[in-house]
Amino acid sequence: MAVPFADLQLQYQNIKGEIDAAIAAVIRDNAFIRGPYVERFEREFAKAASVEHCVSCANGTDALYLAMSALKVKPGDEVITTAHSWISTSAMITHAGAAVKFCDTDGSTFTIDPAAVEAAITPRTVGIIPVHLYGQPADMDAIMSIAKKHGLWVIEDCAQAHLADYKGRMVGTFGDAATYSFYPGKNLGAMGDAGAVVTSDAAFAEHIAMLARHGGIVKHQHQIEGINSRLDGMQAAILSAKLRHLTGWTRARQEAARFYDAALNQIEGVQVPQLAPGRSHVYHLYTIKHAKRDKLAAHLNLRGIQTAINYPTALPLLPAYQRLEHSSAQFPNAYGDQQSILSLPMFAEITALQQQEVVRAVREFST
Repeated sequence: MAVPFADLQLQYQNIKGEIDAAIAAVIRDNAFIRGPYVERFEREFAKAASVEHCVSCANGTDALYLAMSALKVKPGDEVITTAHSWISTSAMITHAGAAVKFCDTDGSTFTIDPAAVEAAITPRTVGIIPVHLYGQPADMDAIMSIAKKHGLWVIEDCAQAHLADYKGRMVGTFGDAATYSFYPGKNLGAMGDAGAVVTSDAAFAEHIAMLARHGGIVKHQHQIEGINSRLDGMQAAILSAKLRHLTGWTRARQEAARFYDAALNQIEGVQVPQLAPGRSHVYHLYTIKHAKRDKLAAHLNLRGIQTAINYPTALPLLPAYQRLEHSSAQFPNAYGDQQSILSLPMFAEITALQQQEVVRAVREFST
């Protein structure tokens, strides 16, 4: 049995009527840029994310840039983030004008190590960007305590953590702002690129909105110099249709993760994702560790089971950051993980038979 890594076509077929109707409505109303469908989605997602304001934008990468621009990041500033993430997190620090300071992960959850954060703070540090990687929240109590102690802002990167919570509180509600990606493969995904910044600060939200819309809320009234990063009406309508299903999809992912946990825990050599106390994991990715990762991946691939490595190289060790002259010894956990991590098929519609096939193939490799 072939098992895809994800199945966006199946997701579409399951709610085809709703998606098709949403697209047709946008075409009927010529509401392609901004307009009522974008405004509706912003209201709906703000409510779902337990914040007051959602400012949509073109993608999750832009969301990070906009949030830092609104916080007036400038040359000479330093911003701390994790060594294990997608490059958008760190690249936007540079594009916003600051210097990126990488910290190692905690060795168990793939999220940033608060002790490493505190050790990295200098007089030039202005903020912290924790990433709720793979769908598990970072240790927000510790991070917010450090930020308060040193007078730093916090932007939560929630690109993979829609509806995750930390000690009963939604991610994205701890820091000054949070950013989301609605890339098609995300837990809440558009049919193209899309993103958002969320916050409960009205003035901050308005400033981000101006930055994203050429510097003005009203057309031709440019209060500042901004960029063009707008969510289009088609994607907004699609996201509104999908948002109604997100809670159910999240539960389905969590149930699939429990199935994997119970079965894979019995197989020697496999380390399943570690869930820290007080955190809910929404399993954008189900990532195991295995000492023979590459051979295991090849074995699964031969049996038609798709896998991925998220991410194969720790950020500070990429050619893009060669200028910083980092070594693997500085990031032992992130570096060690990049040798052993493997993401298995995970999507809300995955069946028990498909998961059994994955488990069977992993067990076959290990015997």
